[in-house]
Amino acid sequence: MKVADFMTRHVEFVEPDATIQETVILMGELDVSALPLGSPADLKGIITDRDILFRVVAEGKDPRRTRVAEVATRLVFTCRPDDTLITAMDLMASHNIRRLAVAEGGAGVVGWLTLSDVSRRLLVESEVVQSGLRDLTDRLSGNDPA
Repeated sequence: MKVADFMTRHVEFVEPDATIQETVILMGELDVSALPLGSPADLKGIITDRDILFRVVAEGKDPRRTRVAEVATRLVFTCRPDDTLITAMDLMASHNIRRLAVAEGGAGVVGWLTLSDVSRRLLVESEVVQSGLRDLTDRLSGNDPA
């Protein structure tokens, strides 16, 4: 399995000079917990809900005046679309991160891979998990043949 099979291809970016308030509104509209800063060709960092919680809320900064670039995480790990899913998951685990920018040569960021994307897809496609869920549903609904 390749990263390209799991990644989100449409990636929304936030401008580094956007305010935290504007960014949080966008995150809410998109229902995401993180956004990359910059553009596909110029990835400048990532802002996560944890960055906002610890670097804005906990420090009492004004979200209407604080710029994303002031509190975003600058170090962003990347993988390639043709990397194996195991390689990407190993990278996530070794750096204790939940998301990776997917970059390809001169094209820059071409996708985004999150643990949620991976787990959702693996759970949906797992026959073992699906069979277990069917058995549980049958038992709870009284349709258990046993």
